[in-house]
Parts: sequence; C-alpha cells; structure tokens
Amino acid sequence: MNDDATSRPDSGDAPHSTHSFGGDSYPAAATAGIETPFWRRTQVIGIAVVGVLAVVIALVIVMHVRAANLANAVDPNDAIPLVTARAPGRSTIASLVTFTGGIVARYDQPIGVEGDGGRVSEVLVESGDRVSRGQVLARLDTAVVSAQVANLRASVEQMRAEAVLAEADYRRAAAVADSVGALSKEEVDKRHSVVATSAARVKSADAQLAEAEARQGRTSIRAPADGIVLTRTAEVGQTAMPGGAALFRLARGGEVEMRAQVAERDLPRLKLGQDADVYLTGIATPFQGKVRLVSAVIDPQTRLGEMRIALEQRPDLRPGAFARGEVKVGSEVLPIVPQTAVLSDGPTNFVYVVGTDGHVTRRAVKVSGTQPQGIVIGEGIDGTERIVSSAGAFLHDGELVRLAEAKGSP
Repeated sequence: MNDDATSRPDSGDAPHSTHSFGGDSYPAAATAGIETPFWRRTQVIGIAVVGVLAVVIALVIVMHVRAANLANAVDPNDAIPLVTARAPGRSTIASLVTFTGGIVARYDQPIGVEGDGGRVSEVLVESGDRVSRGQVLARLDTAVVSAQVANLRASVEQMRAEAVLAEADYRRAAAVADSVGALSKEEVDKRHSVVATSAARVKSADAQLAEAEARQGRTSIRAPADGIVLTRTAEVGQTAMPGGAALFRLARGGEVEMRAQVAERDLPRLKLGQDADVYLTGIATPFQGKVRLVSAVIDPQTRLGEMRIALEQRPDLRPGAFARGEVKVGSEVLPIVPQTAVLSDGPTNFVYVVGTDGHVTRRAVKVSGTQPQGIVIGEGIDGTERIVSSAGAFLHDGELVRLAEAKGSP
C-alpha cells in the first residue's frame, strides 16, 4: 500500500523533467525561457573593447615611429645655434674725463648789517638784479641815529661859536697887553688857553658828529662791488643785527663757474687752461669753459679732488643748477662693439669670440666707455676677432655655432 503510494505520482501533480548544466542537473522548469546569462554577455563586450583599444594603441605607436624617423632625416645643422658675428676693428676714441657738479658764483659775497643794526624800513632790489658798487640795497630805520646826528651838529655849531668868541677876546687882550697897567701877562695867557680849549672842543664835537653820521650811513646797506644779487632775505619790518644772517648774497662781477668732484685717477690728466664742455639739464647745447683750478689735495675719505671750470656770463647759467661736464684729455684707438655683444657675469664683463673651427670662446674684457656706435673695449680684444654681436646670452663656452650674414659687416 505504501509502496504504491510512493511510486505513483499524484494525479494532480505535473510530471517533473530535468536539465544538466556543467554536470549538475536542474529542473527543466527553472531553466525555461533563459537564452544567455548577463555575465556572459558583459564578458564578450569587454573583450571586444580591449581588442579595439589594442588596435588604436598599435596605430599610435606606428605613427610615432614614423615621426621619429622623419625627425632623424632633418639636416643636423639645424640644431646648431645661428649667431651674428663680425670683427669690430679699431676706431679713434676721444679720451674724456667726465664729472658732475653745480653752477656757483665765482665770488659769492654775503652782505649783512654793519654798525648797530635796526629795523628794515625799505628794500630796494630783488634777486637777479644787477647792481653797482655803492648802490643802496636796503635801508634801516634812522629815527634814533638821525636825532643823535642833529643834536651833535647843534653842539658843533655852539662849540665853534664859543671858539670864535674866545679867539676875539684873546686878540683884544693881546692888543692892549703892551699898555702899562691894562692887562697882566697872566690874564692874556688865560685868554689864550680858552682859545685852545675851545678849538679842542670843536674838534671833539666834530669827531662825535662824524661818528654819528657814519652810523647813520650804515643804516643804508650798500653793494660792496658790481655784481648780481643772488638771494634776498631782507624784508620790511625785519630786525637786522650785526653777525646775523646775511640779508643779500652778491655774485661779485657776475662771474660764475662750475665746481665738481673728480676721481683720484683722473686728476693727473687735468691741466689748467684745458677746454671743457658743460651741460645743463634741459639744454642740449653745451656751454664752453676752461679749467681754472685743479685741487692740490685729495679727500682721504672719498678719494675725490675738486676742480673748477670758468664759464662765460650767460642768462641760463644760474648758480645752484646741476651740471655735467667733460674735458678732452687725449685720444685712443680702441675697438667698439655693439651693446648686445658685451655680457656680464657679476663683476666681470665678457664677449664671445668665434674661432676658426666655429666654436665660441668666452673672453673677459674691460669696458672703457660708451659711444653712439656702441661700447668701447679698453682691454681683452684687439679688434681683429670675430665677436658674437647677437644671441650671445644663449651660448656656452666652447659651443659650436653657425654664422649669419650681418648687415653692414666688413
């Protein structure tokens, strides 16, 4: 009974079937409707993408190899630097001593108060006026000194009148002295003494008057010499005292000069009478002058000496102006190279010289000055070498270069 129940399927159940995958059996109903698993489709797509990428990378590698082959086929000379070089030769260069300084009055004379001083009552000149010797520049208040002068003049007149009276009295006494019993000799001598005393009093009063008049004259401040008024500090109402600040500064004779400091090494090259050119800011034309003084001493601190250039009187030569000067002291024959040819490595200046084998050599040089054509070389080259005038900053000592044609090269 039980065996039949287990061997016989239920009438209400459907028959069971199986499928095998990889050695395992699964019910057929579980696999019904599934064609390909999702993981298997993803694997196929990945393989295809990898294949495409491999092809693309291969193409890129082939293109790079071809480009490298083409680059190797270019002329190797194209990698050598191209520079411009020429032999500068030698030119005649004027040897100059240059210096800077200022324009000053050759004789700068301060003018102040003489005497007792006082309050400034009048100013008669301005800065820049040309004045003559003895011309009144300003006046001080004369109220006190004028009263003293008037008083002394009156005293002098009184003393002179008394002296005249004493003289007349003495003459009358002397006339009757010989008459018996008229006047004694003692009386006559007394009258003569009064005459001498009166004359002395007149002289004393005259001296006092002269002193007062001199003080009165000093209230007028006058120019001590012909010249040009450089500065004026006097103002009406100002109290001016002896020993105080100068009321005026006068360029005696109107003469001006340039004073400058010169390097110790240049002083031996300067001589009295040498021609000099002086330049002022804003004026292109130089002013002509001559060396009139070269310092006999050198400042031990600055190692500089003073020189002075005598200049003609010109309206543009105003004391106090900054000036630059130069004196031609000779001439030299030296090479001149373009400014771009001279390079600097700290304190050392150098150029590149192109040898016969096409390699450049670094050469130290000493710069002697500048000219409109370029830089003057004092030492280091003789002018026959081929000097690199451009692209020198990109070169190295011993590097091989190619030469380009330079316009205007000899």
